[in-house]
Amino acid sequence: MVKQLFLFFFLIILMGCQENQVINKNISNINEAIFIDSADMTNNFYDNTETFHLPVKELIIEGEISNPGKVDFSSLAKHSIIVKEALLGSAGSDRFTGAFRYDGYSLFDILEKRILKKVNSEEFSPVIDLYIEVENDKGEKIVLSWGEIFYPNNLHRIIIASAVSRIVPSKTKEQWILPVASKLVIGGDLISERNISNPVKITVRSYPQSFPTVKGMSPVYSPKARIFKGKKIIGELTSIPETSTNVTFNTIFYGRGKGIHSTSPFTGYLLKEVLVKQYPVTQENLRSGIMCIAGQDGYRCAFSYSEIFNRNDQQEFLLIKTDSGENGGLFRLFAAGDFFSDRAVKSVSEIHLLD
Repeated sequence: MVKQLFLFFFLIILMGCQENQVINKNISNINEAIFIDSADMTNNFYDNTETFHLPVKELIIEGEISNPGKVDFSSLAKHSIIVKEALLGSAGSDRFTGAFRYDGYSLFDILEKRILKKVNSEEFSPVIDLYIEVENDKGEKIVLSWGEIFYPNNLHRIIIASAVSRIVPSKTKEQWILPVASKLVIGGDLISERNISNPVKITVRSYPQSFPTVKGMSPVYSPKARIFKGKKIIGELTSIPETSTNVTFNTIFYGRGKGIHSTSPFTGYLLKEVLVKQYPVTQENLRSGIMCIAGQDGYRCAFSYSEIFNRNDQQEFLLIKTDSGENGGLFRLFAAGDFFSDRAVKSVSEIHLLD
């Protein structure tokens, strides 16, 4: 009787395994059971297809840190993100390349315990003018700001993928081409030009521009914002272009140091529309464009081109025009996608654009 019961339960378990296809994959030298809900038995749309291993290459971190060296992936947690990927095409015809779930290691976790050693710390100690370059084994480089890794409302959306799974349409059953190598995946990008394969090096840098800094300046006001390309002035803002879109965002304005500032809404203009003539959308800019916005008091932030011009979450950057002579004006910056208010530059006086 005991043997018959044992055989009965064994057959039930075997049938369940066949139905739901539990497949063992060796991911980062760890045997993990990956559940595949091929029968669509749950409400999760993102576990219905096989997960494929992507071999991760050795990754080195260097630059303005005091503890450079190799990344120990075995000590890091795994994160999953879902993305729709496309590459830049001609106007209105970007090339869709697939929808995927990626599993891998967050850049937040990878950089979390690196001790910063800013070259400009005596002039400007905040971390918001930092950015990183990520380079792959082919020498291709992309840029991310420090802020888009550590400041967003939704953390861990930038990963180095070690596994991938298709998100297959239920009717067409279309099978998108899978990557075969480890990949940097930036979940907030609309166009996926920064999703480069086989990242092998991360370099931490502070923005290469010095600004006279006057801490605690009050009142602070700049009647115009000059736009630079290199050392050349290529434009000047004293008003908002008429073609710019006016937007209001309701927000809880909360600083990392002082905490709550206000719960009042912010109304301004899309920064990407204000700057697009001086800084057009190109593959090069999407990948490695970087800019710095500085206030009259020398307070400054670095931003990647893509986090301003290439978002898929509609949490845009606003340029706010105040009344003439108002403290903190004439132009102020608001970062809708940030948890903290630290990158809200007041009295914008200079906007520096780098390729």
